[in-house]
Amino acid sequence: MTGARRDDETGSALAVALSGQRGDFAIDAAFSAPARGVTALFGPSGSGKTSILRAIAGLTRLEGSVSVGGEIWQDGSRFVPPHRRALGYVFQEASLFTHLSVAGNLVYGARRSPGGIDAGLRRQVIDLLALQPFLSRSVADLSGGERQRVAVGRAILSRPRLLMMDEPLAALDVRAKDEILAFFETLSGALDLPILYVSHDIAEIERLADRIILVEAGRVRASGPLNEALTDIGLGFVRHPHAAAVLAATVVDFDGEDGLAELDLWGQPVFVDGSGPDEIGLTRRLRIEASDVSLAREPIAQSTILNTLRVEILAIEPAGRANLAVLLRLVAESRLDAPPPTFMAKVTRRSAARLVLAPGDRLFAQIKSVSLATSPTPGSAAASST
Repeated sequence: MTGARRDDETGSALAVALSGQRGDFAIDAAFSAPARGVTALFGPSGSGKTSILRAIAGLTRLEGSVSVGGEIWQDGSRFVPPHRRALGYVFQEASLFTHLSVAGNLVYGARRSPGGIDAGLRRQVIDLLALQPFLSRSVADLSGGERQRVAVGRAILSRPRLLMMDEPLAALDVRAKDEILAFFETLSGALDLPILYVSHDIAEIERLADRIILVEAGRVRASGPLNEALTDIGLGFVRHPHAAAVLAATVVDFDGEDGLAELDLWGQPVFVDGSGPDEIGLTRRLRIEASDVSLAREPIAQSTILNTLRVEILAIEPAGRANLAVLLRLVAESRLDAPPPTFMAKVTRRSAARLVLAPGDRLFAQIKSVSLATSPTPGSAAASST
């Protein structure tokens, strides 16, 4: 995934190839996204994420093409104006109508969309976002997080072909962010449409995104599945102090006595704090920090650490300029006929030398802490286990 590689997938729901000048800022963005799930536009403030989003919406005009599900919004011969593009746009501020109730705000856009209000979708959105208690209230009486939930609901009820969110949590405090992220997680699994999510907060991306578009100085540096980016040594995420991998695993069992859920990670068991047997069969995201992984040549039987995975070293790189630690890109052994998951370990240079570690070595990775990067239900906290 390293470098300015661009997706060339076929059958993508969203295809973007835009370029142009915005003042002194050059935009060059080409990427695609699948028919459903969350694709994150990620990069530092001022990198051009919002400019790209506005160009996709038609609010800013750049050269190139935009198509959604085969419907052309822009190419060399046509330019569909913003109000005719079937998209939902959620901004940093909720921008609700203060003279309307929550119920009135929710259906405002739907009244102007082809086909009008979809009653079934309205009920679904109210349930997914837990808005029933607020319907008759004025939006002025809502908290920041509640207002954003209404804004998201309004965007979805307009029945868009593409949902775009431009740093929707930027104005919220930490507690409100955590609460609304749980609702966003539920939505992303329930909606059958692509979602573009702009953020410069990697923690948000780890919880929500399936794919990531890395934007730097107006250009797409790389794009692809989230965990490929997080564990790509060339992209720099792995050198963050809290660098982590995010892996999908299926809940296969729950121990009510210990309160532990067992997840199947490509044929190997992983245990985390669980919320109950209702989770069995569901897919959860596991977050594994590189600094929480230790390595051994032989399995360690007497240990308080619950999770040990059989792994192979793919690559070893210095962890920083001081060269006092090394990063190891690991691949978990798998019983499936598919590419197994990769994650990182960060160990001291002395430890790596003592074990004479080298690519191709097969080891046992002890994981001190494994956490759920997603919440089972809105408002619940991420769980971890050692």
